[in-house]
Amino acid sequence: FFLSRLQAHFARATRSRSSMPADLARASTTDLLAELKRRMESPPKKNIILVGPPGSGKGTQAPLIKDKYKLCHLATGDLLRAAVAAGTEMGKAAKEVMEKGGLVSDEIVIGIIKDNISTPDCGNGFILDGFPRTVVQAEKLDGMLTSEGVGHIDHVIEFKVPDATLVERICGRLIHPASGRSYHEKFHPPKVAGKDDETGEPLVKRKDDNEETLTKRLDAFHKQTKPVVDYYAKQGLYSPVDADRKADSVSATIAAILAK
Repeated sequence: FFLSRLQAHFARATRSRSSMPADLARASTTDLLAELKRRMESPPKKNIILVGPPGSGKGTQAPLIKDKYKLCHLATGDLLRAAVAAGTEMGKAAKEVMEKGGLVSDEIVIGIIKDNISTPDCGNGFILDGFPRTVVQAEKLDGMLTSEGVGHIDHVIEFKVPDATLVERICGRLIHPASGRSYHEKFHPPKVAGKDDETGEPLVKRKDDNEETLTKRLDAFHKQTKPVVDYYAKQGLYSPVDADRKADSVSATIAAILAK
């Protein structure tokens, strides 16, 4: 009786999963128990939004969260570039808009996110980075997740760092253009000042990594982000994190939030 109920359950829940036999009604007891074990050991599905300005530590924490919970990391800028390069339907639409100098619409961005969350890599959930940036976008995202039957947003984590600290972090950055390796004048200096450790080639500062530009960007970020944060806070999904600490301390705080 137990095995027949288990077969019926898996037949309903895993028809699209390629890891199971096509005809679960005739699957062996060993296959069924192996699938049950796999599901019991898999981390629960989580859909997470990370909020934070440049230099707040999202880039450090996102890969750690991704690996621990087996999630996919969806950074909207990277998704747009990948969709354009791959020539997907949404990528073609985005390319046409960008070539005309326009802003990519919410519908296109959400369409690209929709294309990605349906892939096997996102089977356990996703980390969304860089979106939504407005309440309207958040509402459209919620609608898409509901219509696609992929759950809902579970956690919205904001990385809180004083602006003065962000200015110091970002204005001291040094980049090796060819490889993308990054250094910092104070926190992670190269072995030889101004030179890449591996190639000895010159390091550069990004044009926008200056105090005046960054201060304007941070001001705009805070004004834009607050309504979105309030939207999720009203749903009980929002958790601020003091990110002005060592990376392992921030990781521990995030782990405690995601354990709820």
